Amino acid sequence: MRPGNFVPDRSLLLAVALLCAGCATRSTADASTAPGKICAPDAGWNDPAVPRNVHGNTWYVGTCGISALLVTSPQGHVLVDGATAEAAPLIAANIRALGFRMRDVRYIVNSHEHHDHAGGISQLQRDSGAAVVARDAAATTLERGQSDRTDPQFLTTGKFAPVGPVRRIADGASLTLGPVELTAHATPGHSPGSTSWSWVSCDAADCQRIVYADSLTPISDDEYRYSDPEQNPGVLVAFRHTLAVVDGLPCDILITPHPGASALWSRLGPQATSPLVDASACRAYAAAGRARLDARVAEEQSGSMP
Repeated sequence: MRPGNFVPDRSLLLAVALLCAGCATRSTADASTAPGKICAPDAGWNDPAVPRNVHGNTWYVGTCGISALLVTSPQGHVLVDGATAEAAPLIAANIRALGFRMRDVRYIVNSHEHHDHAGGISQLQRDSGAAVVARDAAATTLERGQSDRTDPQFLTTGKFAPVGPVRRIADGASLTLGPVELTAHATPGHSPGSTSWSWVSCDAADCQRIVYADSLTPISDDEYRYSDPEQNPGVLVAFRHTLAVVDGLPCDILITPHPGASALWSRLGPQATSPLVDASACRAYAAAGRARLDARVAEEQSGSMP
């Protein structure tokens, strides 16, 4: 892992393409074009999905309702998110269906420390022997399998199997595996440890900047108030900074932990009705998050919260 800023311009992407030649080793039966089951926009968290190629060496291996991505290289692979405990075997099956081996997964990284995105990590770590990597705020929760009152959803989010040990990564640092380089971006708000990830994925000379942007929804249990400076000092300022970070990320392909938040099922696969590549997607995602946060703060300050 090394520090770095994810700001590649187009002049650098061809060099990445040459370095990454052969990264997206496909199985003989390519599931990226399989008709399979079409996921509904309101699909359940544990509804199985057909694994699909996103672009180059990036593959969707999650369920219909919760995202998980596999970023591949000849030196091993990085799994992004673990979904629920119930979804862990579905993710492993999707990885194998694409012709990849679980024991070649070297790292598992996480968007945020809630049971719907971290609940399957413990099992997937056992299946692969991978190292789990997270920012410190998320790592502590992952290791104990339970959040605390700093989490907006503390009273409503479920426990999950502890993960450990977790390697810490700093904001702006990069996780490198062969030609694969994922950059961690601190984007707290939805949870204290919320982290967005970015990398370049190439299909021959066609390189795209992928952003796995964490949830920007200001949702909480009934006791939490984002705008209360005594209860949660600095939280609102940090959340607004998060929105600015996501707004400014170089972003060709946006994917989110809940695929419906980025309309993924209208953009991925042979039945896609919208373009997968959209350089304005991160800006639009941040703008929608900003509107939701403003509405939530106004509701809190009006005294209309439960």
